[in-house]
Amino acid sequence: MELPTPETSVPENIKERLAASYDAIAASYNAWTAQHSGLRLHYVDKLLQLLPPLPSPVNDSAPSGRSGSGGSGSGDPTAASDSAPVPMTHLVELGCGAGVPVTRALLEFPDTPAGRGRRVHVTANDLSATQVALGREGVRPRAGSHDQIEWVAGDMMDLSFAAGSLDAVVALYSVIHLPREEQGVLLERVARWLKPGGIVLANFSVEDTPGEVMDRWLGEEKGWMFWSGFGVDKTLEVVTRKAGLEVVLSEVSKNEDGVDAEFLWVIARAPESPDS
Repeated sequence: MELPTPETSVPENIKERLAASYDAIAASYNAWTAQHSGLRLHYVDKLLQLLPPLPSPVNDSAPSGRSGSGGSGSGDPTAASDSAPVPMTHLVELGCGAGVPVTRALLEFPDTPAGRGRRVHVTANDLSATQVALGREGVRPRAGSHDQIEWVAGDMMDLSFAAGSLDAVVALYSVIHLPREEQGVLLERVARWLKPGGIVLANFSVEDTPGEVMDRWLGEEKGWMFWSGFGVDKTLEVVTRKAGLEVVLSEVSKNEDGVDAEFLWVIARAPESPDS
């Protein structure tokens, strides 16, 4: 894997350039991701195992206050199971790409032993409109299920959810594309969006860098990429002190399947109460 070269200043129009790049290299990136998915699914499984148990059944609906449009799904989100409706588990993925493998794993959570009895509403967001279109076409709820998925193209910094409305947020290889000053702001927002005891999974740069650029990532002529990060210690400080989240797991792991890169993987929990 070609390593990025440091830049002395943060480039202009980062979001526009990243969106255009992921649009252009979508096919190559998705093929590459299909061969490098083991580690991210390992951590997603850890997150799903840590979700709080289901509360007493009540009527529920999709998370409110979200910016964006373009939902698709099947089933009635308020349909009853037996004598009472099952509460909806609200999951959000920031940087979903075409939805494989993580969005699909979130949507299939009710098929697993840990997720049995749940219904899920997945909001899948990506900066690339091309990737979102591919995801909308290729990743769908099971026929006849009450699970739902909503695809939202655009900058994750433009998203908004009601406070205390989400069970979990997943952001893999996506927060690193934000300028550093936005990363802390996003984590503060995520902490507000989560229900008490809700979980966030994200990975971050192990290097303290205001910005690094690669012109031809994956060998693609249009594969311009940007990364930034605070490094391990400062990132954990942002997660705990700035965002007020409780770290459940933090470890530095190499990227998937022999790729020569390291990331800080963090699973953190929203406090059970404001005073905890």
